[in-house]
Amino acid sequence: VSTQSTGYEVDAKEHKIYCQNLCLLAKLFLDHKTLYFDIEPFIMYVLCEVDKEGSHMVGYFSKERSSPDNHNVACILTLPPYQRKGYGKFLIQFSYELSKRDGQVGTPEKPLSDLGKLSYRSYWAWILLDILKDLQGTVSIKELSNLTSITEDDIISTLQMLNIVKYWKGQHIICVTPKQVEEHLKSENYRKPLLTVQHESLKWAQKAKRGRPSKKQKAND
Repeated sequence: VSTQSTGYEVDAKEHKIYCQNLCLLAKLFLDHKTLYFDIEPFIMYVLCEVDKEGSHMVGYFSKERSSPDNHNVACILTLPPYQRKGYGKFLIQFSYELSKRDGQVGTPEKPLSDLGKLSYRSYWAWILLDILKDLQGTVSIKELSNLTSITEDDIISTLQMLNIVKYWKGQHIICVTPKQVEEHLKSENYRKPLLTVQHESLKWAQKAKRGRPSKKQKAND
């Protein structure tokens, strides 16, 4: 079955009430969610399922217009009926596509919810293992960061979790065999996500007229 997903970029400056309502909705499901009044510095990315009846929101994430700490996600939520269907990791991957577009590395704001931690760790592990499985030669932490837009700290913590990095002479060295990578990728926690961003389907549209959110991204899965 082919499912079409569409994303919308919503500027909180122009759609303040809509974005406040998104934050209030997230507050129902995220214990640490507190900000919902001072939202003008943020942009929301809303993911929807599309069928003949229209677009149906499945989740969203917000990010600061400009973050001095390189945060590419301020708040992220997948609505409960759509959890465990791959949408959370899809949103995470899309946040890193935005970082790549902007030529920056990114990391989510902390603290993350328990489910958020699991989703991020799983995504980071998969994307790094996917690179390492096809790697010829050596690669540094910095090079992995440049390839993925994941911060070096997040990469190091993920590789430590996988037990494939050593600290030697003042720097972290990746120590892994093809067999280890293959075994990790067989794990349910680190296998390829159910949904991934299809780069050929990623289209950046011009801003729509005021009064309607701007459609920014489409992906078919």
